[in-house]
Formats: sequence, structure tokens, C-alpha cells
Amino acid sequence: MHVIEIRNGELLEGITKEVANRGIEQGAIVSLIGAVDAFTISTMRAADAFDDIITSYTLPAEMSGTGEIVDGTVHVHAVMAVEGDRALSGHLHAAAVSTFFARAYVIPS
Repeated sequence: MHVIEIRNGELLEGITKEVANRGIEQGAIVSLIGAVDAFTISTMRAADAFDDIITSYTLPAEMSGTGEIVDGTVHVHAVMAVEGDRALSGHLHAAAVSTFFARAYVIPS
């Protein structure tokens, strides 16, 4: 298992760069944990599952998630816990890490 830690930067870019440095082309992100300062997620439109609704939030959030690495491309689904005990969830497009940290636990396949 590889532990990838991001302390300052864009989360998905950081994970992508680090899996490339480690030669991981295929794998499972079995756990993603940490906190971010802002994030972008998408969900599917109820009337058309092929139409994504992409929303950006400038909110700090506690994060948990899982994902995969296919041909070097990182794909993550995450749950973002925000103020008011609310959860926002979906496909993670971007996340800014600066105040806290994020860790991805990766098992190559």
C-alpha cells in the first residue's frame, strides 16, 4: 500500500503526480481522508444520467472517499462534510488543500 499525502496544493493533481512518480498505472484508492478549503463535485441530473451537474464550493470540508486509478487517470468519489452537519457527495473534480492535509491510501493492481 502507498500513502500519498498532500499538504498544500490541488488534491487530484497531487495524487496524479505522485502515482506517476511511483509508477502506478492501475490501482484502487481504498481510502481518502482529510480536509480541504474548497472543492468541486458533480452529480447526475435525475432526468438525464449522462448530464452532470458540476458545482464548486468555497467552503472548508472534512473529506472521505474512495476511487480508482485507470491507465494513470485518478477517479475519486467523495463525501464532503460541511458546516451544519451537512454532507455533499459526488464525483470529485477538484479540491484545494492548504489549511489541513489529505491522504490517499492506494493499492496498485
